[in-house]
Amino acid sequence: MSSLTAQSQRACAPLPLGALAKCALVDLTDIPRVGFRGQHSAEYLQARGFELPDAPNRAVTQADGSHVARLSQTEYFILGSLGDRGERVADEEARWELDHSANYLLPREDSHAWLQLSGTCIAEVMAKLCGVDLRPQAFAAGAVAQTSAARINVIVINLGEQGAPAFQILFDRASLEYFKAAMLDAMAEFDGQLLGVDSLCR
Repeated sequence: MSSLTAQSQRACAPLPLGALAKCALVDLTDIPRVGFRGQHSAEYLQARGFELPDAPNRAVTQADGSHVARLSQTEYFILGSLGDRGERVADEEARWELDHSANYLLPREDSHAWLQLSGTCIAEVMAKLCGVDLRPQAFAAGAVAQTSAARINVIVINLGEQGAPAFQILFDRASLEYFKAAMLDAMAEFDGQLLGVDSLCR
């Protein structure tokens, strides 16, 4: 591990909820993310050291804090860790090589924006924008919903922990400002705040 990476991981250790406890939105669009699709994608990613969900519409957090969401039988979406500011995921994208057309790289930084919605009111906020029931009893930790919210297609991933609810929300990058505004409007009732990435770090 480089000294720079080690410093980043120390600087970005998860904070207790604190200001994030009730309702907060953080724009993670600058953190690397990437997708893979194909018959050999699972084999390829496992060989690269990733733990994979055992079924579609599930997500697994990795030991380094990155996340792998399985969108279908053969498609995976990988979200970078705050610990290394997505360095591992960026490296995976840079080193990928086409393997007999059986494992396709899907660049996601240009196609998808990424917001994190956290706090105890996140299900109530999303209920204003989305018809899917995202309450904990219906949408448990590790669940993935491919649906629509505020009239655009979104991927919602429940990557929260007990006492620290959080949704990762991915959607068309061209809609970032529109969707962020819609989210903040839905959050207003709960005194929601738009916070910087540093709010997630020590």
